[in-house]
Amino acid sequence: MQRRDFIALLCGAAAAWPLAAYAQQAAKLYRIGILSPDLPPPGFLDAFRQGLGEFGYIEGQNIALEVRSAEGYSQRLAALANHLAELKVDVILAVNTSSAQAAKKASATIAVGAIKAASRELGLGLLLLPVRGPADFVGAFQAAARGRVEALMVIDDVVTTQHRDEILKLAATHSLAVVSQYRAFAEAGALLAYGPNTSTMYRRAAYYVDRLLKGADAGNLPVEQPTEFDLVINLKTANALGVTIPPSLLARADLVIE
Repeated sequence: MQRRDFIALLCGAAAAWPLAAYAQQAAKLYRIGILSPDLPPPGFLDAFRQGLGEFGYIEGQNIALEVRSAEGYSQRLAALANHLAELKVDVILAVNTSSAQAAKKASATIAVGAIKAASRELGLGLLLLPVRGPADFVGAFQAAARGRVEALMVIDDVVTTQHRDEILKLAATHSLAVVSQYRAFAEAGALLAYGPNTSTMYRRAAYYVDRLLKGADAGNLPVEQPTEFDLVINLKTANALGVTIPPSLLARADLVIE
């Protein structure tokens, strides 16, 4: 029995009979709003629920989840956020909201700059292929063909994640090796994926929800960087492309798809 549990049990036993009815009435059901521009990523809710459970929250007993998705239409996010506010949820967990998108655009310049610097150090040429939607995919791949591109790095975005299969199909047509931060890309046919373990991040989000529900000032909560990363290599795709994966890299992979 943990010390915290023992103290709670001891205090409760000392004054249980006069306060039993009051405690039942006073129990609070926290409501957590989850706002997403698209359907939540696979395993997201399971990981988040697991994290909440580690802090003693049980859905339907002391916590309720209000999930709202813009279904790929980011312009709906504002209305959905207002709706969650009208429901008077205690906390909103935002999955790439419009405000997060704005922050992402600002950080994208820093990321693109880092990629350029790394490309120069490695002696690689870099061709940027911006897309706003599926209508831009064919033109982007045609530009890649004209530029004699040999590999494609897919940057995290609602458009790219939502249209993953279309991108991978075009890449296969042009014999391009695809690299992504999401393991789902490698599992669907990309050459490899390397990025933060999303389940760990979503589970960790429960920690921040717990702190906020207990009255913490959001401005004082630390901004954390991912600590767990996944490397997934698709050998089937490598063989189809005629790419040889070094044994040292295979040995470091968390998952090898054969």
